[in-house]
Amino acid sequence: MKALVFHQFGGPDVLTYEEVPTPMPQVDEVLVRTKAIGLNYADVYRRKGNYHLVGEPPYILGYEGAGVIEAVGANVTSLQVGDRIAFADVPHANAEFVAVPLDKAIPLPDAISFETAASTMLQGLTAHYLVHDSYRIQPDDVAVVHAAAGGVGQLLTQMIQRLGGQVIGLTSTVEKVATVQAHGARAYRYDEAWVEAIRNVTDGHGADVVYDSVGSTLEDSFEATRIGGTVVFYGMAGGDPTPVDPRMLMDTSKTLTGGDLWNVLTSIEERIRRSHELFSWIEDGSLVIPPPTTFALSDGASAHAFLESRKSQGKILLLP
Repeated sequence: MKALVFHQFGGPDVLTYEEVPTPMPQVDEVLVRTKAIGLNYADVYRRKGNYHLVGEPPYILGYEGAGVIEAVGANVTSLQVGDRIAFADVPHANAEFVAVPLDKAIPLPDAISFETAASTMLQGLTAHYLVHDSYRIQPDDVAVVHAAAGGVGQLLTQMIQRLGGQVIGLTSTVEKVATVQAHGARAYRYDEAWVEAIRNVTDGHGADVVYDSVGSTLEDSFEATRIGGTVVFYGMAGGDPTPVDPRMLMDTSKTLTGGDLWNVLTSIEERIRRSHELFSWIEDGSLVIPPPTTFALSDGASAHAFLESRKSQGKILLLP
């Protein structure tokens, strides 16, 4: 099979499209012919060597996608050849075929396309736990969303509003401000005095919750949060945060909580429940998935370069 691989850490140019052995499904796995593969910042971090990788080169990136089952392991009875599934947290997805463990295979409803599934598994499930688990959004909560024009940001904005909250989105360009506003949210750019603006529109109090995926903005996020408010830290796209002073948390009664998707996707039942809730919102139109930007899998280097350019909005998909 063909796969997007790299032999050494570095920039997008280390990625090549090569012939590699097709995986054989183990007894509790299904072999999936991929139809759409999600690209995420975690892939960039792994390509650069920021994350530990197991095994030897050539390395294959990718952890999210959707496709059709081509073969099933000996112990698999709940799925069969020809079934449409999606998956997240499955390594080596940047390939024509991927072996998916049964406990990570999510059946796809007929109304959900491969492209939609690959656009929503990681980012949609991330937004889902952020509004239900990290901080449970209540009606009339004011929530600040960092990187609000990004893939998670747009879904998170819609989910907060679906639960009755108000969103203030932060982003980097005039074009991205328009994207955030199109979802009915107030928006500010990072090169504006956004902390002051947030305080002004909340009568000086600050937001109830700030969802921070940038990292380097963490100190400002606390400044934008009301007394007794919460900051949810779930990413470092802009660099490492400065250390948080516990005395500040005590003096202001503010809460800092972390977020990680794998701490809530603890079983196949939980994966299916959360995924199918997402799918139902998409089917009834209450969650709109922005059209993805697509690249051929063979042109994965260009997709990585585009993601790192910060020009992208919404999801980037690789198509075998």
